[in-house]
Amino acid sequence: MSHHEPETHTLKVPGAKLYYEVRGSGPVLLLIPGGPQDAGVYDGIAERLADHYTTVSYDPRGNSRSPLDGEPEEQRVDLHGDDAALLISEVGIPAYVFGNSAGAHVGLDLVTRHPTLVRELVAHEPPCLTMLDDPSEMMAGGKDVYDTYLRGGAGAAMGKFLELNGLDGGSEPEGGSTPADNPWHEDPETYERVSGNFDYFFSHGLMPLSLYEPDVEALRTSGVPVTVGLGEADAGKAIYDMGLALALRLDTDPVAFPGDHLGFGPHPEAFADTLHRVLDGG
Repeated sequence: MSHHEPETHTLKVPGAKLYYEVRGSGPVLLLIPGGPQDAGVYDGIAERLADHYTTVSYDPRGNSRSPLDGEPEEQRVDLHGDDAALLISEVGIPAYVFGNSAGAHVGLDLVTRHPTLVRELVAHEPPCLTMLDDPSEMMAGGKDVYDTYLRGGAGAAMGKFLELNGLDGGSEPEGGSTPADNPWHEDPETYERVSGNFDYFFSHGLMPLSLYEPDVEALRTSGVPVTVGLGEADAGKAIYDMGLALALRLDTDPVAFPGDHLGFGPHPEAFADTLHRVLDGG
């Protein structure tokens, strides 16, 4: 694997300025972070995939190095989808797209409303709680996280959020350990940046991003291949069942990815290999 130093850029979009990083060469692969995450969480897989793709990772509006022009408002999946569309239009059409968690919801919205921009989508563990047979428990859990944030702040809320999504156990990274309070297995600089987004996520993102309901019919008729990725370590958890429910509605087979909901952090090599295999038609 050759080393690819990222080129850093910014793109002005309505109401914000997006920070993004470009590595490698080949067809464009846009990596969409979820929730409070930013481009840094994908460093490991972006580096490994840059031998095959022009990898583009970015900080979603309001996170880290992508400042909003005005005051924070409720986050909207369609607005994030428009940002992703503008970014693809800037770096190269059509693009392969990978999204994790709420970033998978953004990818699904992108395919629904901007299908000509997307070559193929891998939606990794989309939190489609509206697709569960009985979403009431997860909805109540999400509201409990939000109420905990209002009462006790971002730290207390993050503990509940990780527990709700089965992330409190964590998984051992390739080649070393990571502090238990850093579930993303990021380097300290990235973790410090991402943790600075927790307030914005809990106050303006958690509820609207998780209540997004994919338009299954539009996805099925879009002409864009959509693959649902599920973390091997998440079998039996609600987050796994949500993604599985979407795959069943789309009548597609889900693909097992290494690790848990954030498996790209501790398992970058195996995760990148799996993603490349999916996009390469394997």
